[in-house]
Amino acid sequence: MTRTEYPWLLPSAMAGAADPDSARRRGGRRARRTVRDWGVDLVVFFFAVFVGMLALDTAEQAGNSEPLIMADLLVGVAACCALWVRRRWPLGVAVCLVLVEVVAPTAVGATLVALFSLAIHRPFKPVGYVLVLALAGMTAQAYVRPDPTISHLFAVILGALLTLLAFAWGMLVRSRRQLVLALRERAVRAENEAALRAEQAQRLAREAIAREMHDVLAHRLTLLSVHAGALEFRPDAPPPEVARAAGVIRDSAHEALQDLRMIIGVLRAPGDDGERPQPTLATLDALIAESREAGMAVTLDSGVQDHDAVPSTIGRTAYRIAQEGLTNARKHAPGTGTTVLVSGGPGDGLTVEVRNEAPHGPVPHVPGSGQGLIGLTERATLAGGRFEHGATRDGGFAVKAWLPWSP
Repeated sequence: MTRTEYPWLLPSAMAGAADPDSARRRGGRRARRTVRDWGVDLVVFFFAVFVGMLALDTAEQAGNSEPLIMADLLVGVAACCALWVRRRWPLGVAVCLVLVEVVAPTAVGATLVALFSLAIHRPFKPVGYVLVLALAGMTAQAYVRPDPTISHLFAVILGALLTLLAFAWGMLVRSRRQLVLALRERAVRAENEAALRAEQAQRLAREAIAREMHDVLAHRLTLLSVHAGALEFRPDAPPPEVARAAGVIRDSAHEALQDLRMIIGVLRAPGDDGERPQPTLATLDALIAESREAGMAVTLDSGVQDHDAVPSTIGRTAYRIAQEGLTNARKHAPGTGTTVLVSGGPGDGLTVEVRNEAPHGPVPHVPGSGQGLIGLTERATLAGGRFEHGATRDGGFAVKAWLPWSP
């Protein structure tokens, strides 16, 4: 999240927004003055004192009595001291000082500072009312406590100009602060959105890798399960068959390790597809041969003459669908006949269908069933195609996918 390196150089209102952690620790309480606030408060305090001393000197030259001059001095000191609480009660302090300055010229400097601070910390509507009151107070002061060195008209004009200047300057500072806070909020929102997009991209990448691991390893591990089960239930099998089954188990385990190593390599080095080539429709014959070696009765009916002509993305998706269909048939309908149908062409799309016959007898439930079909549905949808699955009329099961094939 965006954070200011030196929050003590900012006003307290902006420093709290720049450091959300400190604002959270305060629990909604008013922000403490920063170093910059203390510096500004000292400057405006001495400015109000300087203007008050000028007004007091003018009152002495006008021949006012000693008690009146002493009263002006006390009121001016109180008005300057009131500036230290103007951040907490800007409206109240401004209204009080506007009323006081009518009879005490020594409070003029403090009144200008209070109007400036009010324009910064409050919206235009209440500030506008106080501005009208201040203009009326300045006009009244020119007649209640006139300055003998200037005319009444010049005193009214000068007071109005100073009041409007303090008001306009405060509104300018308020607008600039609101702009900075809006830009900071926009930057924080952009950072949060970027973090969410990165998190979503990581999640999608993990899901894609999980689908690949399921599609690849499920096929290999079912082969291991079939041959290991054959060795378990036929311990008296001839040595050649035992050797062949052991060789298939060894090869399947080796292929599973290679596939797992490739996927882990992709995790470690994003953007690298691994050293092994990705399967396409051209490798479908090898998949069928591998399933037949595992003892499945698989029939391939392909209407596509040249499998190499199929685009690699579509061919890889079709291969995974056929692979998952064979894996499901091997798990849920062992020993039954399975047919793989491939048809289509450029412009018509590519259709891949895997059917298996009804299982012989009850089949035990396999944990995690159905996850592969969900992955295939998402895979086909991402490729712009359709995916269907369900039981057939003869009690078997079929998965069917249509994938777009551009002409």
